Order: sequence, then structure tokens, then C-alpha cells
Amino acid sequence: MESMKAAVLTAFGDAEKFEFQTVPTPTLKANQVLVRVCATSINPIDYQTRRGDYKELVRLPAILGVDVSGVIEAIGEAVIDFKVGDNVYYSPQVFGEFGSYAQYHVADAAIVALKPVNLSHIEAASFPLAGGTAWDCLVTRGNLQVGETVLIHAGSGGVGSIAVQLAKATGAYVFATCSSRNRDFVTELGADRVIDYKNEDYVEVIRQETNGLGVDLVLDTIGGETIQRSLEIIRPFGRLISIVDIAIPQSLLEAWSKNLTIHFVFSPQYRAKLEALTKLIERHQLRPVIDSVLSWDQVVLAHQRLEQGGTRGKIVLKFTEN
Repeated sequence: MESMKAAVLTAFGDAEKFEFQTVPTPTLKANQVLVRVCATSINPIDYQTRRGDYKELVRLPAILGVDVSGVIEAIGEAVIDFKVGDNVYYSPQVFGEFGSYAQYHVADAAIVALKPVNLSHIEAASFPLAGGTAWDCLVTRGNLQVGETVLIHAGSGGVGSIAVQLAKATGAYVFATCSSRNRDFVTELGADRVIDYKNEDYVEVIRQETNGLGVDLVLDTIGGETIQRSLEIIRPFGRLISIVDIAIPQSLLEAWSKNLTIHFVFSPQYRAKLEALTKLIERHQLRPVIDSVLSWDQVVLAHQRLEQGGTRGKIVLKFTEN
């Protein structure tokens, strides 16, 4: 295993900038595990990085990818929690030295968790980053409670589709926005009221359906004016969680006057939240939402599809059939 095949980003730009190369397998340190990647998935951070949005944080040539489901092939001398042959899943460090568009990946054992027993590697690869982000937003930072109300923007997307399920499992009343073609799908995920963002104004819908009180929490996965408009329908002392930076200057005066709490979340990697997600997955309270499955050498097509928008859940890249 001195070398491996990988999709290597050689320059910032469109999806055609990937090249398939044979590169050295990353070196295993004492506190790390070497994983044979069975599947990975595509996230918005991938195409944003590829096109150069974070070029100051990325050294080219680079291997992108922040989801792994696979099998441990070797362990460092300090690792005591895993053994060779364990099925695991995790999200590599964002902007780390090596990503998951490769046959093998090395990761600190502290961010790795055993794969849910009721998921295939293809299914499990759809969870780590999106599921971990949903957990950080709604549980760790949002402190969502039983009986509260939450609005989840883009309920059919990678993070949104898991967040809808997680919010429902928490015992919240869930509003979710999506297009009309995804209405039934998002309802099946557990949303109590689906709002067709193209034909309905979510601000007006929530004002009417909460008798003007608004929701306790908003999860913004879109950005733009979504932050400012969402402030209008959050209750006093409520929370806004966003995973998108502010592209244009916006007034947050509404947040100040209502004593709102705002979190901008860049999800960190750690095992505990994956273990919490695993419990919900194995109890069948969370399920994977997969838009499509492609071979890993179709990474260009996968990037193009996700960047175009309109996907339902995650696009998964498979390295093996298991």
C-alpha cells in the first residue's frame, strides 16, 4: 500500500481541474488509523474549495473530500479503540492535508467512529459531515428542545434532510422550505409543515401559523438575504443558526431588539457526535438520503451535478461494491 489512486485537484477552477493520479499513501502516525475508503460523498464545501473560494487555506495539488466510510487496514501504535478490519465512518478535517477522494485515507482516531451496523458503506458515507453539521446546529449550538418550533431552510438538501429528521426525533414542530417537487419527500422525512419557497412566502406562512409568535429556532443553509428575513419570524430570545457566511452586509438590528442568539457554525470533527448519530440511525430515527451513487472516477460529474443545485440528499462516490 505504498501508493494509491486519487482524484487530485491540480488547479482552482471548474470540475475539469481534477486529474486521476497514482500518489503515495499517506504516512500513518501513532495516534492514527489507515482506512481503505469504500465510499465518500460530495459536499458544497468541496466545489467551493475546488473553484477557489478558500484558496488561501488550500495548498495545490490537493485531494479533496470530507466524508469517509471504509475499513481499517492499519492502526498506529497508540490507538487502542480500534482494530484492523473495523468498519468505520467519519469526516476528515476540512482543509486537511489529505481528503477522501482516494483509495486510502489516514485520520486521527479521535474523529473516527464505528459505522452503524444497519448501513452499507455507501449509505454511511452520506452521513458524517452533513449529519455532524445538523447535530452541531440543532443540538450542540441550537439546544433544540421538545415542544419547540424550528424552521429548516432547504429541507431536501444534504444537511437539511438530516436536520428535519433530527429535529423531529428531538420532539420539535418542524417547518421546512423546499421546492414543490420535494414537498412529499420532505413531509416523509418528518416535517410538519412544508413551505414551497417558490410559491409561498415563508415569513408570511410562519406568521400566520404561529399566530404572529414566530419560531424558536431557524437553521439557515442558504445564506444571502435568508438571515435577515428569518430574523423577522424568530421569537424573542430565540436562536438563528447559519452554516453560510454573510456574502453581503446585512442589518442585524432585528436580532438585537429581540435578544436573539446567532451562531455561525463551522462544524468541528469529533467522535462523540458521530456516536450520537449512530444511536439514532440504529434506532431507525435517522435514515440516509441519497440522491445518486456514482463511481469515484465520476467525480467531475458529481461536482457538476451538486453545483447545479436541485439534488435531493447526498451524491455518493463508491470505491468498492460493499
